[in-house]
Amino acid sequence: MGKIKKAALVTGGSGGIGSAVCRRLAQAGYLTAIGFNRGRSAAEALASELREQGLTAEAVFCDIGDPVSIAECLEKTEKILGQIELLVNNAGTAEISLFTDLSDERLCEIMNVDLLGHMRLTKAVLPQMLHRHEGNIINISSVWGECGASCEVAYSAAKSGLIGFTRALAKECAPSGVRVNCVSCGLIDTKMNGNLSAEELQAVVDEIPVGRMGKPEDAASAVLFLASDEAAYITGQVLRVDGGWI
Repeated sequence: MGKIKKAALVTGGSGGIGSAVCRRLAQAGYLTAIGFNRGRSAAEALASELREQGLTAEAVFCDIGDPVSIAECLEKTEKILGQIELLVNNAGTAEISLFTDLSDERLCEIMNVDLLGHMRLTKAVLPQMLHRHEGNIINISSVWGECGASCEVAYSAAKSGLIGFTRALAKECAPSGVRVNCVSCGLIDTKMNGNLSAEELQAVVDEIPVGRMGKPEDAASAVLFLASDEAAYITGQVLRVDGGWI
């Protein structure tokens, strides 16, 4: 490992899945930009940890809901690490509530962060990938984007949209040498599931054939595979990481 030396940007890099992805990419030799919005301290701590291991990592602020912030993030990343060759759209937000109880403001926020923000950032990164005829985009979705979840309607809709975005963009970009894929996560042991009680978590685990929650590292392994040359003929696909749940 350690021979790749390509710049990678991971949004939501301070979170559970994001930090695991950043670690795996940095260990594989990627020059890793740890994108964060609210998790500055966690992102900076992770960057410091990786640099202490002799790896290349930088914490970079990026509010994917703001085009100005996106432009500043890309400018800083490219100045420090070079042109982005791998983009991992991982940032996300979720809420468990009845759809009829969801405020319009919160609905727009979920759609903006979980779908439109990823599209906005991808649109900003894509031109230089197309120009080079090389690039890799990996979107982090959810099994709820495939089958839907009661009381997570907006989140399910956004994640479903991300899957459709993946498949369509992959077809559009394939002739130019840019691959676009998606990782669809099941129940992963992160803070996002912290609002569930131990009993609720166990009830879900009982439905998962492998008998456990997924680890952030499970999702990170899928990302690393899709980013690798071993997946060179794979584009427009949804790789489900859910222990056989759905």
